[in-house]
Amino acid sequence: MPPSSKSRGIRRRDLLKGVAAAGIGATTGALAHGYVYERHHLELTRETMNVSGLPSALAGLRIGLITDLHRSETVPHVLLARAVRLMMSEAPDLIVLGGDYVTWGDRHFVIPAAEALAPLSAPHGVYAVLGNHDDDRDMAAALTATGVIVLRDARTRLIIRGEILDLAGIRFWTRRVSDIAHVLRGASPNVILLAHNPLRLVEAAALAVPLVLSGHTHGGQVVLPGIGAVAARQFPVIAGQGRRESTGIFVSRGVGTVYVPVRLNCPPEVALLTLQPVLPTA
Repeated sequence: MPPSSKSRGIRRRDLLKGVAAAGIGATTGALAHGYVYERHHLELTRETMNVSGLPSALAGLRIGLITDLHRSETVPHVLLARAVRLMMSEAPDLIVLGGDYVTWGDRHFVIPAAEALAPLSAPHGVYAVLGNHDDDRDMAAALTATGVIVLRDARTRLIIRGEILDLAGIRFWTRRVSDIAHVLRGASPNVILLAHNPLRLVEAAALAVPLVLSGHTHGGQVVLPGIGAVAARQFPVIAGQGRRESTGIFVSRGVGTVYVPVRLNCPPEVALLTLQPVLPTA
């Protein structure tokens, strides 16, 4: 479903303001750099995530996260293919796809986006949620056809090293605590919530979910020196790790771009997250 004019995503007006502000004076060259080079300069981010209540048997579990590909006229296949190769070179235990595979639900790129992701594989599977730019039927069907398990307000159970690990994935528009609780009903304490929008950290914390994996923000996409990410200030975490009470979150900067094909001080990434238990305090 394409985003509504009221959806709380990266706001086009704010992003364009950021680009305009960045374009003043000598920063014109920086914008050119962001268009020609930085938006293609894909990085691998390795992070250790300390997860509340994680069983010792799951310590060291490695999760790959790829999100916000935004395959379009300005985000080419070669960038998606590079993201897939980079992820596969790390051989994660399982892979999560965080949504926004195309822009504005553009059907022309739905199958190409899914096919670009088809080489992904992991011992414990590849799982996906949809973003606000994704059509709920077309994009889900294209991903499913490549072997990806799409979680639309659904939960799946894995047995890894003899321990239960539940993955729960919610739609972008699922936001009430009661609705998320319904998806989580019957889940073990070892549960990871896949939510495209990091605003769901609030609800996840209310439900004592140990870990949330998100995207959506693009890390701000344009991050101005001394000002920060103009277009993503409404989010509790714009990029990287955060925590609310006992709930941890990782928010990826994503792969593609939206509205303007520029990244500034915010290169694209794929993430490899290694889970470890939260150490007891003295």
